[in-house]
Amino acid sequence: MTDERMALLELVEKGADADLVRELLAFATERLMAAEVDQLTGAACGARTLDRINHRNGYRERGWETRVGRIERAIPKLRKGSYFPAFLEPRRTAEKALTAVIQEAYVHGISTRSVDDLVKAMGGTGVSKSQVSRLCEDIDERVQAFLSRPIEGHWPYLWIDATYLKSRQGGRIVSLAVIVAIGVNTDGRREVLGVATGASEAEVFWTGFLRSLADRGLRGVKLVIADDHKGLRAAARRVFSAGLQRCRVHWARNLLGHAAPKQRAAVAAMIRTIFAQDTKAEAFAQWDKVADALRDRHDKLGALMDASREDVLTYMDYPKEHWAQIASTNPLERVNKEIKRRADVVGIFPNEEAVIRLVGALMLEQSDEWAVSRRYFSLESLARLADTDSPQLPAVAAEASSDPS
Repeated sequence: MTDERMALLELVEKGADADLVRELLAFATERLMAAEVDQLTGAACGARTLDRINHRNGYRERGWETRVGRIERAIPKLRKGSYFPAFLEPRRTAEKALTAVIQEAYVHGISTRSVDDLVKAMGGTGVSKSQVSRLCEDIDERVQAFLSRPIEGHWPYLWIDATYLKSRQGGRIVSLAVIVAIGVNTDGRREVLGVATGASEAEVFWTGFLRSLADRGLRGVKLVIADDHKGLRAAARRVFSAGLQRCRVHWARNLLGHAAPKQRAAVAAMIRTIFAQDTKAEAFAQWDKVADALRDRHDKLGALMDASREDVLTYMDYPKEHWAQIASTNPLERVNKEIKRRADVVGIFPNEEAVIRLVGALMLEQSDEWAVSRRYFSLESLARLADTDSPQLPAVAAEASSDPS
């Protein structure tokens, strides 16, 4: 008789034990994960075989909420790639949040025709305000716990980007800025660190957002990567004493927008020669050459380049292995696309809280996925980053007591 069969019989023999079902589920899911990982690695745990294509790399603890209670699971990690068991339903919270937002719009009578159709398709035409309220409260509790959790360790890189969603406020439909911040810590792992909404992107807004991250424990920020948002540069220096890398992708799009349509391909090719350089000194020299060449054709293009050289090439002060990721906000593009995809289903959010509910749920699950994926940066490259400059701690407490903003 196999060891697995013996273990299963031991559980069955417990008979009326109140925890029997939970233990059966735990046993079954452990075997399921082992089988799935065996298939992904090409070999059983500990087996020596030429068929092996990957290796296990420890475990990550994760709770699984079931109808019989919470079951703690040790999810296997892989040396290459990532593994996440299907039974944990990584998108479950986000789907609940989307349902809650749609139903909230419906019961308040401020939904669009598409939302009405979606509610009917979900069989929710009889949904009550109390039912929606209970669903929202459950999701809000999880989302707020995630967004207010302590931030531990040092996070040398911080990406910040804004996307815009439509929301009803005071009887009007307004465009609401949704700010998402993700970071990479000294272990090379990515996490969503914060989400905020606001109608303004002035310095006071950015200072408040960055201070909220610092108050939760964010430390060691060396570089903030973002678009050219008004006030963000001053806020980053004020709160974290960090530099700001202007997203070179957005910068290039803005520059090309000032070029004649027939010249854009040639201008884009000239710009690419700057980013192909191996050192910052060489990139500076090439930048000046390109700026002078463009100035002869279009004064405004030359002036725009003169004003942004240091902002766009800041990333070259950091390890070369990181350049592709820290030169732009592209690491947030997939995140923003997912937010937009879900938001398009809603159309117009009933209120600002509904925006946080949906976006926060999406970001919670995105962080869960990143936690079981491979490192974003290698430990070796991060060690070289640590050698370049020591992290500076933000003097938030001192400023908060004296600064009225």
